[in-house]
Amino acid sequence: MSVTISNDFLEATIDERGAELTSLRANDIEYIWQADPKYWGRHAPFLFPFVGRLKNDEYTYKEKTYPMGQHGFARDKDFKVVEHAQDKAIFLLESDEDTRKIYPFDFSLRISYEVWGEGIRIRFNVENTGTEEMIFALGGHPAFNIPLTEDLSFDDYFIAFSPQKSRVKIPLEGPFTNLDQKTIGQTNTNIQLSRELFKEDALIYETRGLNAYTLGSEESSHSVTVAYNNIPYVGLWSPYPSDAPFVCIEPWWGFADTVDSTGRLEDKEGMNRLVPNGEFNTEFSITVS
Repeated sequence: MSVTISNDFLEATIDERGAELTSLRANDIEYIWQADPKYWGRHAPFLFPFVGRLKNDEYTYKEKTYPMGQHGFARDKDFKVVEHAQDKAIFLLESDEDTRKIYPFDFSLRISYEVWGEGIRIRFNVENTGTEEMIFALGGHPAFNIPLTEDLSFDDYFIAFSPQKSRVKIPLEGPFTNLDQKTIGQTNTNIQLSRELFKEDALIYETRGLNAYTLGSEESSHSVTVAYNNIPYVGLWSPYPSDAPFVCIEPWWGFADTVDSTGRLEDKEGMNRLVPNGEFNTEFSITVS
């Protein structure tokens, strides 16, 4: 089942499965990737309670081992619609017997969508409903059609960074991060899109403060921007070496296991922690033109 929200400029459709944004239309343009399985069969999944891959697809907590696939389980769970209005919808996922088998924490995860002007605001509320400290990661993974119009090609587009300044870049070795090999990413200027840009998988940057990332072209007035404040990481990804016509801009509150990870959740880098009854609130926005 899906729900639709809209204003005079744009219309958004969200699937109850994963609370996933499956369509964002304005200017007679579909901005969200339409999940062609030839390339990647998803639109804009949410990543919870892990971001990225774990070594051996498992982790240990209090000496017990749990299986966990890439990016966690929330993207494949049915959320409950707890509010739906013309311009807003709120989705809820709560821990249950099945989630506790692979993630031993009680939680509630609320994801809200609200359209405003030329964009959509996506808010997250994570609550620890258990009796012990909760450890989690969270991420967005929206994929955007590139090109946005048929008269252009993938290589006609660039990624513009705001503010234009250098950011710390975290390299990947296979699916895992190497925090000992950080470099300075040249995000103080636009990066032209090319297939080779993603040869080493996702581009991962540390981010602080206000940040915005725009997919645009000198040949078009149409673009899409992801913006946020104080989200620690962003991933930029398109599958290589395919000719997939989309790019993901991914705000992350966490990242994949490191190359030297012990597998212990208590030691995992980049995770967030919540005390019992504690709440974690954050958001990002997508605007289109």
